[in-house]
Amino acid sequence: MESPASGGAPSPTLAKKKETRGRKPKPKPKDEQHTKTVKEGKKTHHHQQQHQPSVDDKYTQWKSLVPVLYDWLANHNLVWPSLSCRWGPQLEQATYKNRQRLYLSEQTDGSVPNTLVIANCEVVKPRVAAAEHISQFNEEARSPFVKKYKTIIHPGEVNRIRELPQNSKIVATHTDSPDVLIWDVESQPNRHAVLGATNSRPDLVLTGHQDNAEFALAMCPTEPYVLSGGKDKTVVLWSIEDHITSSATDSKSGGSIVKSGEGNDKSADGPSLGPRGIYCGHDKTVEDVTFCPSSAQEFCSVGDDSCLILWDARVGSSPAVKVEKAHNADLHCVDWNPHDVNLILTGSADHSVRMFDRRNLSSNGVGTPIHKFECHKAAVLCVQWSPDKASVFGSSAEDGLLNIWDYEKVGKKIERSGKSVNSPPGLFFQHAGHRDKVVDFHWNAQDPWTIVSVSDDCESTGGGGTLQIWRMSDLIYRPEEEVLAELEKFKSHVVSCASKEK
Repeated sequence: MESPASGGAPSPTLAKKKETRGRKPKPKPKDEQHTKTVKEGKKTHHHQQQHQPSVDDKYTQWKSLVPVLYDWLANHNLVWPSLSCRWGPQLEQATYKNRQRLYLSEQTDGSVPNTLVIANCEVVKPRVAAAEHISQFNEEARSPFVKKYKTIIHPGEVNRIRELPQNSKIVATHTDSPDVLIWDVESQPNRHAVLGATNSRPDLVLTGHQDNAEFALAMCPTEPYVLSGGKDKTVVLWSIEDHITSSATDSKSGGSIVKSGEGNDKSADGPSLGPRGIYCGHDKTVEDVTFCPSSAQEFCSVGDDSCLILWDARVGSSPAVKVEKAHNADLHCVDWNPHDVNLILTGSADHSVRMFDRRNLSSNGVGTPIHKFECHKAAVLCVQWSPDKASVFGSSAEDGLLNIWDYEKVGKKIERSGKSVNSPPGLFFQHAGHRDKVVDFHWNAQDPWTIVSVSDDCESTGGGGTLQIWRMSDLIYRPEEEVLAELEKFKSHVVSCASKEK
């Protein structure tokens, strides 16, 4: 099923001029009157520019198609925007839904503390939700599927959250400081986020950056290693094992990241750990980092210098391969394919996603991508390969869209009813449920084709954010012959039912 969700892919929203990444105006909580005023202002502006449909018009079009496009969708209104979202461990399985941890944050304006939020999420199983149920959601409401479980008062804003694959109750956070903070979210005490409350104490502080490290953060799939990049233009590597006993990363043992096993309410720095290595090669801020899925010694980084750099810790702290011009602008994000270690994705302020083969990355320093995926109308903020199919990945951007691509479909001209489908090569689904920049999303490794995504809605509604958990209809991604056979069977069933009623 090649169509990019047909009518479900409203044309992208107007691109917003991007400031230095991460230096955004402080958000305000959602205020209904203010929201109404902003929306009315938008409608007036739209009346003046009839040729460009408003964000609200596109959103209304998308919402009308939700029952057709989605197997399940949960919309959760956030008082404060979350700049990152991650799935945690699955807690229990039931007949119609599974319960799973969800890691979020609250980026506030300072009137209350910034927090790291641990929530419980009820993930509805495939083909359980009724179409009329998933279409009836209120944009101003909290979802019954998402419930806050624990709050950690975070010292500074939470720009990134990453969970440790070897023990997903251990998470790392990036904030507006040079340090990486490590939290054992199960042993941390639940806190009440009120003005003047002392910060929660991190279980471990990773030191090594000389300037703020805000966005570039990754955990290693094979070893308990942490990777970070920052404004000091460096990439820094730590091994949590350098600080803890071997049982700490054994999820079965329930070991804690620090021997005491306890967080506490005192405002303290917590124990600290220096790096295993510091890697220099970028000329500007490092915006994202990721590990090679099969090696703790190999990783890559991207930055505002338009460079993609591959590193190998076994051969030193200089770049193994440096692509001087991977894109035509700042690079914001990178991901390494867990199914094929030769494939690397990058996303940029030039609105494009590029796919590289690490065996042939560049020619004279200029990137030679296998393919350029172009459909976003603003800076790409996040790219991630699907854990379920090697050729599928998602990209989200400041245009409010989350695109799902399949590179196997590139080069295949698809026709429907004699008409050629006019969608960008490889694009097969657009999630248009957010009305402002989609700052982060995460595929659910426990629940195939299920995605959590968050948008920072400050520019469109004056404050707050939106969390959405969704799964496209399996009729969209399953093999075409299989889908057509099922639809034919369904058609026969409907016809036979209709004939019996006569």
